[in-house]
Amino acid sequence: MNALFSRLVIGSALVVAAHTGFAQELKIGYVNSDRVLRDAVPAKAAQAKLEAEFSRREKELQDTATRLKATSDRLEKDAPTLSESERARRQRDLVEQDREFQRKRREFQEDLNQRKNEELATVVERANKVIKQIFETEKYDLILQEAVFFSPRVDITDKVIRALNAQSAAAPK
Repeated sequence: MNALFSRLVIGSALVVAAHTGFAQELKIGYVNSDRVLRDAVPAKAAQAKLEAEFSRREKELQDTATRLKATSDRLEKDAPTLSESERARRQRDLVEQDREFQRKRREFQEDLNQRKNEELATVVERANKVIKQIFETEKYDLILQEAVFFSPRVDITDKVIRALNAQSAAAPK
């Protein structure tokens, strides 16, 4: 029994030692995708492009909201002096204007989300190419983009951001 126990302990120690040796040879990297999509020049350029593309519509929606608020306040103030039919007409007009405003705001949000997804997909594609290039040239065994915990020792996010920024700087405008 004692000999069997000794063999199990020695066998376990050998398995742990072999596993530890394998783990030391493994080259792992981690990329924080959120940081790449927030800090890389192509991501910032995509955000600026979206802001320029949608700023006019957003301003129009804000102006419409301001006008609706003013109309609502005016109706509330004037309500005691208005005839029942005039008050009902103004309320119907206000409800209709609000319905139209809500529709435009939904359309705006849908358009913005669609364009944001398109622009992010382009940035993600470029980032994935850079990550693959780093993976191949630096001979990584594994690069993760999602992790609960990671050591700063394996974080290659800055390297990915620098490579993306260098590509953007080198790209013809």
